[in-house]
Amino acid sequence: MHLVILFGPQAVGKMSVGRELARRTPYRLFHNHATIEPLLEVFDWGTPAFETLKLEFRRRVIEEAVASGMPGLVFTFVWALELPEDAAYVEELIAPVTSSGGRIDFVELYADEATRLSREGTPERLAAKSSKRDTAWARDDLVTSGRRHRLSTGADQPFPLDHPHLVLDNTDLTADAAAEQLVTLLGLPRT
Repeated sequence: MHLVILFGPQAVGKMSVGRELARRTPYRLFHNHATIEPLLEVFDWGTPAFETLKLEFRRRVIEEAVASGMPGLVFTFVWALELPEDAAYVEELIAPVTSSGGRIDFVELYADEATRLSREGTPERLAAKSSKRDTAWARDDLVTSGRRHRLSTGADQPFPLDHPHLVLDNTDLTADAAAEQLVTLLGLPRT
């Protein structure tokens, strides 16, 4: 199986680009809020039960995608790149793919903060992410988490894993255009 991991800060376009990748390829999209939203119905954000189940659900979905013979899966999430525990979390998530000899590509989406703030609160985001419906909170979280963590690579924050990694600046790209570039750059099969 081929696992494409789209990562980057909030509102950079991971889910939108992931949907377009899934539309163009035989790959399925597994966006991070598919696990977050149901867990928030039962557990508070960041509690031990929330964190344990979030990892277990994500890993099990990836395991079953590998076992089912699925050609590819697109997974999205926000990654605090400076935290060793986040890199360890990612290694645990991708273990089913690496142990089966599958292919993994990390795609980092980048857009400046002003662009991301303009994308926060769009109907597409709010429909899929009920936890973002308090748009004032979501905008504040976008800014403060970007100050608290390194959510994009750079000279002072290199990519922390030994896997293929590319950066796509989608500040001025539609999700369609970004997905089309990624299909070409990654050599993805088309449906």
